[in-house]
Amino acid sequence: MNPFLKTVLLIDDDEATNFIHRMVIKNMNCTENIIIKENGIEALTYLTTAVDGKYPQPDLIFLDINMPAMDGWEFLEEYKNLDENQLAKTVIVMLTTSLNPDDRNRANEINGISGFMSKPLTEELLEELLKKHFIA
Repeated sequence: MNPFLKTVLLIDDDEATNFIHRMVIKNMNCTENIIIKENGIEALTYLTTAVDGKYPQPDLIFLDINMPAMDGWEFLEEYKNLDENQLAKTVIVMLTTSLNPDDRNRANEINGISGFMSKPLTEELLEELLKKHFIA
């Protein structure tokens, strides 16, 4: 597979999880860049900081729920208030260890959440996601 995504953003505070997820994404060779932010505040700063007059606009965001400083739910509340040119056509997938059905239901009710998946990310799960949202 040739890279067809510009950027994938991982928002998760667990270093080991980020390492595994980065390896899975690299093995699939579906993106040019993998950016990791450890909480919602870092992610929002990244998304709202223009480089050469352009905002990052990742194609795909994997978002954990339980993180320090700003969790996934708080991130989503702030994310929806960003300017249109900071959002792009981003697919957001909750990627979590949460087994709480309330979390899944809450994610399903939020406009803009494209999926709710259990960690760890696997090549099979990523391939299914890519086919659903990016490959015609």
